Amino acid sequence: MVKKKPSMGRQKIPIAKIPKKNHLQVTFSKRRSGLFKKASELCTLCGVEIAILVFSPAEKVFSFGHPDVESILDRYLTRNLPPAPDQSGAQQLVEAHRNANVRDLNARLTQVLNQLEAEKKLGESLHQMRKASQKQFWWEAPINELGLHELEQLKVSMEELKKNVAKQTNKISSITGASSTHYSSPALFGVLNHDHTGTGSAGFFESKPTGFINNASTSTMPNHRVYNFGYGHHGLF
Repeated sequence: MVKKKPSMGRQKIPIAKIPKKNHLQVTFSKRRSGLFKKASELCTLCGVEIAILVFSPAEKVFSFGHPDVESILDRYLTRNLPPAPDQSGAQQLVEAHRNANVRDLNARLTQVLNQLEAEKKLGESLHQMRKASQKQFWWEAPINELGLHELEQLKVSMEELKKNVAKQTNKISSITGASSTHYSSPALFGVLNHDHTGTGSAGFFESKPTGFINNASTSTMPNHRVYNFGYGHHGLF
């Protein structure tokens, strides 16, 4: 029985310096963002004042501070005590307003980071759904991604489609041709030119219209040649 390899998600990562420079830089970027996010949450939830200075492996400086890095460092280095309770009311209002703005910015930052994380998860889900859909409807995938068996099935389907299209085209062409022959048949014009004598009237298209005979004292039928469409011409038009 083949022993399965343990999942990377369940392995314990040893806490040691990463030897590969590229991996080290990627890990630093991810951990730095996570550290600043946790510090922002700590400031928002507990109202603490915090300052973080980080030097990257490339000697770049990154900082995070609440309310700001300078005031926290100044207090730490000079050991300045907190302001006395009897300080002026205006200064207290300014300090409270600044702290409120910083807390609001930290809350917005946390919200944006959470939204970004949710969008990443949604993108991964859509990617998985797209891959599953391509497996189900394999014929919609690009040609260069299909295997030999799928290409053979696609070829058979395309040939069958070509036969059906040709058959339908011939059917429509035959119907159209039969209709054209019917409307252009000389027998039709013989019916139109037929007079009371039972013979085709060659002068049907040359005689002038005579109109209907509206006489109440006679039963004479109107002249059939009243519909003289070709008066003055040698044809229907």
